Amino acid sequence: MTPLSSVSRLARSERLVNLSHEMARPRATPPLLKDLNERTILEAIRAGAPISRAEISRRAGISKPTVSLALESLVTAGLVREASHDPVGPSYGAIFFEPVPEAALVLGLDLGARFLRGALCDLSGEIRARHDVEVVAADADGILGAIDALQSTLVEASGLPDRLIDNVVIGVPGVVETSTGRVTLATNVPGLEGRDFRRLAAERLAHPVTLENDINLAAIGEQWQGIARGVDDFVFISIGTGLGSGIVLRGDVHRGHNGAAGELDYARAGHEGFDPCASALSELAGELAAKPGAVTALAAPYDARAVFAAARRCDPVATEIVAEEARRIALHITPVAAVADVGLVVLGGGVGANADLLLEPVRRLLTEWLPYPPRVEVSSLGEAAVLTGALEHGRRAALENVFENSRARRAASA
Repeated sequence: MTPLSSVSRLARSERLVNLSHEMARPRATPPLLKDLNERTILEAIRAGAPISRAEISRRAGISKPTVSLALESLVTAGLVREASHDPVGPSYGAIFFEPVPEAALVLGLDLGARFLRGALCDLSGEIRARHDVEVVAADADGILGAIDALQSTLVEASGLPDRLIDNVVIGVPGVVETSTGRVTLATNVPGLEGRDFRRLAAERLAHPVTLENDINLAAIGEQWQGIARGVDDFVFISIGTGLGSGIVLRGDVHRGHNGAAGELDYARAGHEGFDPCASALSELAGELAAKPGAVTALAAPYDARAVFAAARRCDPVATEIVAEEARRIALHITPVAAVADVGLVVLGGGVGANADLLLEPVRRLLTEWLPYPPRVEVSSLGEAAVLTGALEHGRRAALENVFENSRARRAASA
């Protein structure tokens, strides 16, 4: 049996150990608990709106009095508001709540070689204003001016204040380097390379700016509202004046070590004869149409759209060109599918969008060449894919930021 003095020493030693652990452990201060409760309740409302106070308490595992205090704070901050009762059941006099979608806005921009597309959306993803402009300037200053003017146009059209813009996402036709944020390989839009375009845009727009590869954004757009909804592993391949791809693995865009993942142009290094871009297609059309005995209605400059239109009329040369184009597209899909084993390939761009002529031969070739061919579909968003992805990319950030921004404003006013 342990002597009493030993028991006392053991107890005192345990109390000292527990005290040292408590001192070392970060203490949850009331403001921290308040923030955690409010954030948890805001997420519960976003997930289940319209939702009653009692249901919030049940889902969040927080007492009703604490929920009431948090709701009062969230309503005052403009993040939550009362809503109509749940339409699928009786209300029994309960008050229902929903998030305020216009608590923050996102400006999405798609910067192409000829057009600048822009839109403002709220936290729910609803587009509040949408506008496209033709880009005639050939330098960065002209592009920045066009972006600034488009932002003003969209804000005015939305009827909402500029201060609500949480962030701006710009899709650019080039590589955004992971380590430096510089834009490279952006030959289609002069003026993007050789300067800190993100910083210049942020200064001009007076909002945080994110630059992202346009095809990566197209993939995000298809994952959010397009043909790739619910698909965690897929590739978006854009074939038009240029060629590029956005790779989504485990639900997230794979950018690679340098930010250059998906630059399919370089898959042809050391090989010739299978460029699927519009210029190469036109060149092929010229070669085949010039052959002796060729029967075709095609004529210079052999525009890609004219080739596909002629193929739909069963023009012999155009039909041969489209068959070769399908082979070239399949040759670009094959290494990606073999390495990443994706479940879906989405085709986009001015050339890739010709589903009626390209899908069946591409699928057939992949079935012949691969043991596990991916499903191949054409983009359901078309030209809006990049802009849709820019809005979703920014909306995800805004949903994270809106609570912290509101908390900072409340702390400053206090």
